[in-house]
Amino acid sequence: MAVLYEVCCGSADDALQAAAGGADRVELNSALFLGGLTPSLGALQVTKERSDVRVICMVRPREGGFCYSETEYAAMLADARALLAAGADGLAFGFLHADGTVDKARTREFVALCGEKEAVFHRAFDVTPDRDAAMQTLIACGVKRVLTSGGACDAPTGKDELRRLQAAYGGEIEILPGGGIRAENAAELAAYTGVGQVHGSARSVVRDTSTAGNPAIVFGGAIEGKTLPETEFKRTDAALVRALKKTLI
Repeated sequence: MAVLYEVCCGSADDALQAAAGGADRVELNSALFLGGLTPSLGALQVTKERSDVRVICMVRPREGGFCYSETEYAAMLADARALLAAGADGLAFGFLHADGTVDKARTREFVALCGEKEAVFHRAFDVTPDRDAAMQTLIACGVKRVLTSGGACDAPTGKDELRRLQAAYGGEIEILPGGGIRAENAAELAAYTGVGQVHGSARSVVRDTSTAGNPAIVFGGAIEGKTLPETEFKRTDAALVRALKKTLI
């Protein structure tokens, strides 16, 4: 059986490129540079109107952790309901307490909200203090799938833990490796860990010269004093998706 390929996307354009490249499923976000935030309804609607790819929508209101205020959580519930009503095939989310343990109550509520659609716990799992306890909690809450790098900086580095998690829990919950997965390592990682699916981005740099007339203007933030280039961005590349997909057949 071929391994499924889920593509991490930051826009409707990304999602349609992923679909054109043969992606089995997309995770639709906004702001991938921040780790992925909740996408717009428009991005979901255009993706569903113009493709038949399955779409899992991220529900994450901000960067910087997964312990949300009551107001943030209320907004997440509203976003989740709107995305599901607009045709999302599932939701990706993660709820932790301040100590990093899984927030059972909020996780259960989102699983119930998804109903027959897919409930996915994202890489918040990777920062929990006890991955076995976290996994058992997610299974008890009815989560369908967990996106994880095995607690490492990327999936290839965490391959031994991914293999262990798949062997221990793969019969009760889907293990979806993500982080650092590319055409050159996807098939080997899937074979080594025994998983049936992988998650990765497949992006290339695209030029947008509309801001080049005034390089003194910066619209985004800075990292270590360096601003991001305003004349380029990364977009999912159908050719890269296709190349990785071919390695999994």
